[in-house]
Amino acid sequence: METGFYGPELDTGAAGLVGTVATSSSDWRRSLPVLANGDVTLRELELSDAPSLLTMLSTEEVTRFISPPPTTIEGFERFIEWTHQQRAVGRCIVFGIVPRGMSVAVGLIQVRSLEPRFSTAEWGFALGSPFWGTGLFMEGAQLLVDFAFDIVGIHRLEARASTRNGRGNGVLRKLGALPEGVLRRSFLRHGEYHDQVLWAILETDWRQAREPWGETVH
Repeated sequence: METGFYGPELDTGAAGLVGTVATSSSDWRRSLPVLANGDVTLRELELSDAPSLLTMLSTEEVTRFISPPPTTIEGFERFIEWTHQQRAVGRCIVFGIVPRGMSVAVGLIQVRSLEPRFSTAEWGFALGSPFWGTGLFMEGAQLLVDFAFDIVGIHRLEARASTRNGRGNGVLRKLGALPEGVLRRSFLRHGEYHDQVLWAILETDWRQAREPWGETVH
């Protein structure tokens, strides 16, 4: 399951910019909180996650619709260090997805600012295929969206997914994202241009969907 992958070589230089944790809006720039719910924990990536991420995110079925991830443990270690630097300056937030009973990340969710105040952001995710269809991603995504709106103060959360990416488009729709158009030939992968669907979740829509019971969207 995947909709995007950002790394040092892909950084656009965007300007400076819930689970079981309560924190102030500025705390996440110093370190990310740990978010937990059900069978999943989201936490900041650690260097010890590099081997697991290499194994989980380097298969053809995972990478077919995303920009190429690192191809070595050392490459993932550099990526992890880059995520810490980007978080510290308020440009990008990256959580590792850790299943219950495990200590290493098997996927990640990234959110990067599209404008200086971080009120509009783009997110992407990648998860190792052994965990597809388990509900793990949906639990983690709900935690992330709550965090983005409640703690970071994001107003609009965008995602791009290849029109061929049935799983990615399906989970975005299930989360309540709305398709706003098709970006024609907007993504180059393996020498081929792909059309992408532009999805968006607005903070007001997310809150309204939870209002009747005060619960996270399912």
